[in-house]
Amino acid sequence: MLGYVEIITTGFTVTDKCPYLKKLTISLELDFITQNSIIYVLIAWVVIVVIAKALKLEKYGFEIKSYSLVYKNKGVNSALLKILGRTKRGIRVFADTSVIAGFIMMGFAFWFLLNNVSNFFVAQTDFQELTVLIPGVTLTSASSIAYFLLSIPIVLVVHEGAHGIVAALEKIKIKTGGFAIFIAMFAGFVEPDEEEFEKAKKISKLRVIGAGATSNVIFAFVLGAILLTNPFFAMVLPEPLLSVFYELPQGVLILSIIENSGAEQAGLLANDIITSINDIPIHSPVDFPSLNPGETASVTVLRDGQTLKFGLEVMPSPEDPERGLIGIMRDNSFAYKPVMNFIEWNDPNVSMFLLWLWMISFFIGIINMLPLPILDGGKFIHTIIDKRASDKTINIVMWGIYACTFALFGLNIALSYMKSGWFTI
Repeated sequence: MLGYVEIITTGFTVTDKCPYLKKLTISLELDFITQNSIIYVLIAWVVIVVIAKALKLEKYGFEIKSYSLVYKNKGVNSALLKILGRTKRGIRVFADTSVIAGFIMMGFAFWFLLNNVSNFFVAQTDFQELTVLIPGVTLTSASSIAYFLLSIPIVLVVHEGAHGIVAALEKIKIKTGGFAIFIAMFAGFVEPDEEEFEKAKKISKLRVIGAGATSNVIFAFVLGAILLTNPFFAMVLPEPLLSVFYELPQGVLILSIIENSGAEQAGLLANDIITSINDIPIHSPVDFPSLNPGETASVTVLRDGQTLKFGLEVMPSPEDPERGLIGIMRDNSFAYKPVMNFIEWNDPNVSMFLLWLWMISFFIGIINMLPLPILDGGKFIHTIIDKRASDKTINIVMWGIYACTFALFGLNIALSYMKSGWFTI
């Protein structure tokens, strides 16, 4: 589950004599793919299952069912021991850090979810829409699905590899390791020897459990440090970090005004630079707020060095009458300039993939430490309170924690759809 980030395609070049028609044609084609994305995902799944059956992958450790594809490898433990032999000292520091980091990430996850709910009622402009990323359902654009599918294997290898290598450090045997695909859902796993894991010290268990999420967040921090040289990373970087690492643009340039629009009637002109809408600072196209047709929007612009403020009526979008437009053609180029500009980023697809990889790694690490039954956070809390009371009491306490966490998590999702309706990426 990710904070929702609006993604704007940049660097779009049109060579046709009629650019608007070309853009409209491409938009319609993409809309067709987007609206039918779940069908394409299901077709792809059928093709994968048929190919897996035809290649008889069962002989190579795969379990193939109509709804899932699971791979298990029994040689994971020996591979982990070889890696451990060369990096034991560093892994020991990492394992100890994982316990502390586990508490910090769990606390941060709860703070974020609670603060986000509070923002919905107190400061809605700061509320972050959240959703669960499911290809074909909440991920519907071809580019988003591609970036997601490329990122997930890397994130899972880092996560499960960390669990496994810390288990090897704690002398807990890993019976199998692998991955599972459930149509459009992905999972990775390492399966420790249950008897050895149960006999292990509590601190050893906490090290193993916390290692996966910690590795994801550390990976995200390293990748984030590299991405500070990339203009696209400004889309997700909060203040005050944004102002420290990027030269902020003045605003968004107006290329042209749509005839008979609220912008034309209010007096906005081409080459004006929009600096705020409804008192929301505008630095780039991603800062544009959602507007409702018919409402009056307050737009502040820079014109020849002077600050001017206009009130204009929001017009309905021709493609979606429920979406409001102020009536301009804007410059969608990304104007943030990194202070550390020593890497040249020429391919926007590479930039967007790395941005997705950063987001998925960071948020999987943080959210995975929430105390829910299927997440590491649930195992983390259970290990801490285990054997401090009867099994019945422990189960009651754990299910109480699960219920509260699930309610908070679900409330964030529900409020996101209450604010923005059904949205996809």
